[in-house]
Amino acid sequence: MIMLTKTSGERFLVNHLQIECIELIPETKIVMMNRDFYLVQESVQDIVGRIADYNAKVQDIHRMIAVNDDPKPTPGRGSVQRPGLRR
Repeated sequence: MIMLTKTSGERFLVNHLQIECIELIPETKIVMMNRDFYLVQESVQDIVGRIADYNAKVQDIHRMIAVNDDPKPTPGRGSVQRPGLRR
């Protein structure tokens, strides 16, 4: 979510994935997927920058918590044997 400011000065969070389009009328008008809209003080370039920054943070967090799917094998153990099973 990104923080924006309505023309009244009220700050709010918007889910950038729900933005359908941004119109310049000359204010910046954010039209949402459900056809609601917000008039905001930020410029289009500022909004696009905030979306890019948010997405970059999400990707950084994803990289930090990614699980290693290819762990190093334990030396000397070709296969895992279950207790009670001999080959």
